[in-house]
Amino acid sequence: MKINIDISMQQMNVLDDCGASICQYQISSSRNGTGQQNGSFCTPLGKHIIRAKIGAGQPVNTVFIKRRPTGEIYTAELGRQFPKRDWILTRILWLSGCEPGFNRMGSVDTMRRFIYIHGTPDSVEMGKPGSIGCIRMRNSDLIGLFDQVCVGTEVYITI
Repeated sequence: MKINIDISMQQMNVLDDCGASICQYQISSSRNGTGQQNGSFCTPLGKHIIRAKIGAGQPVNTVFIKRRPTGEIYTAELGRQFPKRDWILTRILWLSGCEPGFNRMGSVDTMRRFIYIHGTPDSVEMGKPGSIGCIRMRNSDLIGLFDQVCVGTEVYITI
C-alpha cells in the first residue's frame, strides 16, 4: 500500500500494492503552499514514510498537543474558547522524509518539522489549503486510513 497526496487537487489517493486505487479523500494542506524549509509553515514535497501512528483507540475529536492527548474532546464551544489553536484531532500519522537534503536532515527535515496527517474539526473546509504545514483530514476519513496503514507506509506528496 502507498499514499499519493496531490496538493493541486487537495486530494489523497490510497493505492494497493499493485497500484490500484483503494480510496480517495479530500484533504487540506498548508495555506502557505509547498516548501521544505523549517519555519516556512509549508507542506513538504517528495517521498515520505509514516514514522509513527499516534492515537489508536482514542475517541473521535480527541485533542492532541505535542502528540499527547490533552484529555479534551473538541467541540464547537471549545473551538470558540481557543480560536487561535491549531487543532490536531483524533489520530496522528507522523511523516518522515526519505530524501536527504530535500525533506530529510538539516533545516528541511519533515519529521523535525512535526509534519503530520491528522484530524481536524468538522467545520474546517476540505479541498482547499488551510493548515500550517500538515495534511488535514476529516476525522472519519482519518480513522479509516489509520486502520489501513502501517508504520513504514510510503507517502508521496506532489504538486
